[in-house]
Amino acid sequence: MPNASSWSTSSPLLLLWEDSPGTRILLSLLYAALAISGTLSNVMVIYLVFSFKKLQTTSNAFIVNGCAADLSVCALWMPQEAVLGLLPPNSSSLRSAEYRLLRGGLLGLGLTVSLASHLLVAFNRYVLITKLPSVYQALYQRRRTAAMIGLSWLLALLLLPLLPGLWAPARQPPAGRAADHDAGPRYTALLLALAVLGHTALLLHCYLGIVRRVRGSAKRVSVLNFHLLHQLPFPAAPPRRAQRRLSSVSVLLLCCVFLLGTQPLAWLSLLAFFLPPAPPALHAASWLLLCALSALNPLLYTWRSEEFRRAARSVLP
Repeated sequence: MPNASSWSTSSPLLLLWEDSPGTRILLSLLYAALAISGTLSNVMVIYLVFSFKKLQTTSNAFIVNGCAADLSVCALWMPQEAVLGLLPPNSSSLRSAEYRLLRGGLLGLGLTVSLASHLLVAFNRYVLITKLPSVYQALYQRRRTAAMIGLSWLLALLLLPLLPGLWAPARQPPAGRAADHDAGPRYTALLLALAVLGHTALLLHCYLGIVRRVRGSAKRVSVLNFHLLHQLPFPAAPPRRAQRRLSSVSVLLLCCVFLLGTQPLAWLSLLAFFLPPAPPALHAASWLLLCALSALNPLLYTWRSEEFRRAARSVLP
């Protein structure tokens, strides 16, 4: 079994090294399943939004931006991992530094823009529910919406040079070496872990603010019952307590899935800066959870939307 150092440099999979052929095949099948389901769901959401005028809203523009980023993970990166996991570990194609950098770039670009899109959607819905319609319409003009989407990609491109050092878990220094020989990647992992935790705090603030407003003031939500409210993934003006409770559960479910996908890696990276590194398998599992979020995002944002369901029924046999 390779040690942690060889794991980080020779693994054909970006996320996990396993000597067992059965485990490698299982991982490849998992990548293939996520790639197929994630590609189909992301393409379906993009197609529906571009095909149906009722779905062409500001909130859905941010969702489409996230779907485009998730396609970088599901359609471009995951199929490669599924194939590479079936190749022998000493295959020459797996040792190319340029090829590993390309795969890491696809993953880093997709995940960064996807996380930014999560926050853009959350903030959009927060402003829609908690602010006056005039404030929402002034903030989310077409040019400003396009600028927000462009900034998400620009931010990802600026962060891209920092990401290659994150694909491998932190390692203990060998005997006779200084303890800080991996200080660069460790500090990079620390900064990005703090960035993810800050991103999560903002997202939770937006969604919990929506829950408080919907549950605490049905009258306020009724006042906001204008044409923009169909952007929400749940009934935005529910007159009954049961419907308000279902809306809150929908938002909390979205938050729980997001936390499950992002927090394990963020906290492992944060704790690895102060404590001995976690086992490689645990580190790899946290990466896999984060990548699986790219296949689940389209369902998270559309399963409670009647407009999306109606559009999907009109195109699916």
